[in-house]
Amino acid sequence: MDKTTLRRQFKAARRAFKPAERRHAARASLRLALRHGLLLRARRIGFYLPQGGEFDAHSLLNQALCMQRACYLPILPRRGRVMRFGRVGRDTRMQPNRYGIPEPLDARPLRARQLDLLLMPLVGFDKQGYRLGMGGGYYDATLAFMRHRRRWRKPRLIGIAYECQQAQALPHDPWDMPLDAVLTERRLYRFDRSPHAGTHSPR
Repeated sequence: MDKTTLRRQFKAARRAFKPAERRHAARASLRLALRHGLLLRARRIGFYLPQGGEFDAHSLLNQALCMQRACYLPILPRRGRVMRFGRVGRDTRMQPNRYGIPEPLDARPLRARQLDLLLMPLVGFDKQGYRLGMGGGYYDATLAFMRHRRRWRKPRLIGIAYECQQAQALPHDPWDMPLDAVLTERRLYRFDRSPHAGTHSPR
């Protein structure tokens, strides 16, 4: 099945969630994140603001702020697709980007390589940790530097999704960067990045 068809199916599945179900899923994912210490070891964490039915990560963002972590949101470039990340707090001034997504007004945004942890939205994910995005290429371009790193990976890449967005295997390209883990409302999937590995470990 091609990526366009998969995107259509996964988007329909996540749009089917009712508001109460979305809130319940958000609370469940927060409990899982706390249980597994997902936010503990990171000082600088990248988040996102949900659009078009994406999993709402506001509860994770608020928890990280309570834990005194430095939290950041993506800022789209005027040209190209390499995003920067602006720091956000409870009183941060925001402005909408060209897609209508609020961005923090930050005069000194960070590069992705300066983050410890990056929470990413996705349309679908598979058992090998590959992510199906919206198709804009922004995260691919932003994280392209990581393809040249064989041992040290920073930031850690965590996808945030509903359980129904999982597939057995997704079509992927050579430049696709696999995730370190995916957090859903039911479990945390960790993906083995060692040589010859191809399995996930649900927790």
